[in-house]
Amino acid sequence: MYTELIKIIEGGLNKDTRKVSNYAKLLAENLVKSGETKLAEKIQKVLQNTKAQAVYLDELVSSPVDQETRMSIVDFIPPQQDNINVVLAEPVEDSIQHFINLNANRNQLRSAGIDVNSSMLLYGPPGCGKTTIARYISTTLELPLVVARLDSLVSSLLGNTSKNIRKVFEFASKQPCILFLDEFDAIAKARDDQHELGELKRVINSLLQNIDEFTTNNILLAATNHHKLLDKAIWRRFNTIVEIGLPSKEEIKALLHLYLKDKPCEFLLDAKKVDKLSTALERLSPADIKAICQNAIVKQIIENKPSISYEEFILQIFLFSHHGAYSQQELINYLNGHGLSQAVIKELCNISMRQVRNILK
Repeated sequence: MYTELIKIIEGGLNKDTRKVSNYAKLLAENLVKSGETKLAEKIQKVLQNTKAQAVYLDELVSSPVDQETRMSIVDFIPPQQDNINVVLAEPVEDSIQHFINLNANRNQLRSAGIDVNSSMLLYGPPGCGKTTIARYISTTLELPLVVARLDSLVSSLLGNTSKNIRKVFEFASKQPCILFLDEFDAIAKARDDQHELGELKRVINSLLQNIDEFTTNNILLAATNHHKLLDKAIWRRFNTIVEIGLPSKEEIKALLHLYLKDKPCEFLLDAKKVDKLSTALERLSPADIKAICQNAIVKQIIENKPSISYEEFILQIFLFSHHGAYSQQELINYLNGHGLSQAVIKELCNISMRQVRNILK
């Protein structure tokens, strides 16, 4: 209960009733879990009598805004009730699980005299699941996610960006939550970038100071698609750093089963066809694979077909990868190269058999 007590004392000294009530509520919940129900009931009674009980939706009203635009600079996302399915490489999954276990047992660790720095940086190509992992951690730890909105956080007014960063960290520290800084490179670029002004250095210094103060008793996640742009000092602030790369063939197979689960899709029962599809989907992100699966499902429903065929799915991979910029010859050669017969190509492309044969010659 170390963290909760520290936060309650901080809130009391700063006359921050919201912070006190939020962490008192969490303290009561943890006391119930540890079997100390009588003390938990006393705390809950005090909260009810003072009408200071915390409600997640209240945070939407009090969220900080940018001084210039008056736009909210955070999104407050309560933990999902349903499980979030993620498909990860084993080393990545182990790192994520270790981070979750670390924070689930942080009170016991601190009671044993072990300092816990709860910060994780996720980096890798876009669409590989960094945001999904943040939501997964939020759901597993049953903590809301406070997501910094970088579109409104970065201000054109001199000095306002640093102030906004401070507001975000102060807001997140008022309640049990996970602060998530997505697209982190937008505010954490290297200070030796010759194309940036002196304001960037002030922003980085402010960011480093806030991270140091926040991670003492709070959970921080950050994600970036451009890790090479980050300032060197930023890396040292995260005790867990995980690369989220493109999925392997085995992970692609798992993604196909996940995204097409409970859908009429006979080819999932054919290991050879699934293997061929996983090869065709290599170098695509999980977000791309999900989009292809959804496109295939949509077409099956709209055209009232009994199921999604292997041949149709191959077509959807080609269409997604080429974004409408392709010739008929490219399409037919692609389908033929993936084992589709001339008769099937004729039907899929809605052309004559003679045209198919002439192109394949």
